[in-house]
Amino acid sequence: MFGIVRPCTHRLTDGLKVEWMAHLCGLCLALRADHGQFARVVTNYDGLIVSVLTEAQTGPVASGRRTAGPCPLRAMRTAPVARGDGARLAAAVSLVLASAKVRDHVADRDGLLARRPVAAAARRVARSWDKAGARTGRSLGFDTAVLVDAVDRQTGIEALAGPGTSLLAVTEPTETATAAAFAHTAVLAGRPENAEPLAEAGRLFGRLAHLLDAVEDQTADTEAGAWNPLTATGTTREEARRLADDALHGIRLALRDAEFTDDKLVHVLLAHELRTSVNRAFGTTTCAHGAPGPGQGPVPGNPYAGGTPGPYNPYGGGGNPYGGGPMGPGGPGGTGGPGGPGGLPPQFGGGAPQAPKPRGFLAGCAMFTWLFCTCRICCAKEYEGPWSRKKREGCCRDCNCNGDSGCGNCDCCCPCDGC
Repeated sequence: MFGIVRPCTHRLTDGLKVEWMAHLCGLCLALRADHGQFARVVTNYDGLIVSVLTEAQTGPVASGRRTAGPCPLRAMRTAPVARGDGARLAAAVSLVLASAKVRDHVADRDGLLARRPVAAAARRVARSWDKAGARTGRSLGFDTAVLVDAVDRQTGIEALAGPGTSLLAVTEPTETATAAAFAHTAVLAGRPENAEPLAEAGRLFGRLAHLLDAVEDQTADTEAGAWNPLTATGTTREEARRLADDALHGIRLALRDAEFTDDKLVHVLLAHELRTSVNRAFGTTTCAHGAPGPGQGPVPGNPYAGGTPGPYNPYGGGGNPYGGGPMGPGGPGGTGGPGGPGGLPPQFGGGAPQAPKPRGFLAGCAMFTWLFCTCRICCAKEYEGPWSRKKREGCCRDCNCNGDSGCGNCDCCCPCDGC
């Protein structure tokens, strides 16, 4: 699964959790029904928002749900899943955008795609997804050419971008594509008056998706020498955060101008969870007007936080006398650190631990299924990546899992705009 809106299911009320899963499974099954089993690999968290928006405008209808059979990713349980035009539009959009992503990786010669036979096979898959998405889009009155055109323009824009280029010029194709998809949900729902505000919400959502992807990948792109919008245009993370916060506020204003029959899940995903996604990407967990997030300063009430020397921390470095100071057990002169009396020389296994060997494709798929079914990807503080075996943090590691996202008393006009 991929996408920027990855809600912690513990923060959703029971009813909203069921609804969210219904749309996620509905997107997956719509891909299978229209395009075959393999197409299910493009199931993503952001695509289901198209399905959610459609149903929020029409309201729940009897024909909008069906009971799906047992699935390994639901621990072999049955479940109600969304069906209908909203799920099919989400599937078409997901296929076309995934096709563009594959072509982009082929052009960059990423990983296995640097090998010609693999790249040729990937191009064939991308072409088949383009055609399948266009076929479904036509049946729904949606021209996926706007998505393909946006993706094609992206390459040229990136080639011309340099220091001083506006970051919004780089994000424009993504904004155009998502605006078209969001606006068409109004057509499917028979609410043409919603097309304009939803197009605006989609445009800003596309901007956020592009921004957060750039922020999260900047370090890795720099190390790999890959192109990154922030680095190429010389945009600071502070400016990127300002643009992200402006987009969040604009999405909320646009949603207020649209008429919904039931907007609870839309509001949770595009107001609350989108804010959480921004905080996660920028490494903050709180509103900018609240308590400091990680790395933003000392916590009130702790006079020795933030590296301040004190009676139990004469060398500074976090206030832990047994931590990473110069003479702490983990420090360079400590009993367990490099050069310390308790440390082992590298030839006897001391020094930095060796990275585990990555798993193969099939073993990684099996491990991913187990991690997903046991909810470790969502709820574990830390888990081992299914393929890379690198340490990962669960989506909900910092979640205050109070299950209170019903928004019954939510005021999105709060001064800090953080809800």
